Amino acid sequence: MIFETERLIIRRLILEDLAAFHQLESNENVLKYATGNPKTYIENEKELKTLILKYSDTNNDFWIYAIIRKREHQFLGTVALVKDNLDDEIGYRFLEKYWKQGFGFEVCVGLISYCKKLKMDKIIGYVVDENVASSKILEANCFQIKNTFINDEGLAETKYELYL
Repeated sequence: MIFETERLIIRRLILEDLAAFHQLESNENVLKYATGNPKTYIENEKELKTLILKYSDTNNDFWIYAIIRKREHQFLGTVALVKDNLDDEIGYRFLEKYWKQGFGFEVCVGLISYCKKLKMDKIIGYVVDENVASSKILEANCFQIKNTFINDEGLAETKYELYL
C-alpha cells in the first residue's frame, strides 16, 4: 500500500487490474481532458505491464498507482505522481461510474499528505479549463493558479500549484 484515505487504498498496479485498467484507458469520456487516445485491450495490457516494471526501476520518475475502494476492493481508477524535481505533478483518473462521489477530492487530499511525507516542496496539477470538476477539486485543496495556456490539443489549460 502506498497510502490510504477513509474510503480508498492507493497501491501498486497488478496484472489482475487489467480488465478495469482497460475499461478506464479505453473510455473516451475519461480521456476527454487527458493526453492520449483510447487504447485497445492489447495496448492497455502492454502499458500496464510497462507501468508495473517501472516500480523496480530505481530511476523511475513516473509512478502510476491503482485507486481501490476499501469496502469491496474495487478498482476505481489510477493516480499519478510524476517527479522531475522542478514541477512534481499529480493526477488521477476514475472510471466514469465513480464520478461525482467525492473520490477525486478524497484522493487529492491523500496525495497532498503523501507528497508532504516524501518531503516535496510543491506539487502541480494541470487541468483543461472545460474540466470544471477537477478545477474545483484543486482549488478546494488550496492550489493556486500559476498560469493558463493552450495545450498541444488546442484546448485552454490551467497550471495549478500548491506549496507544501
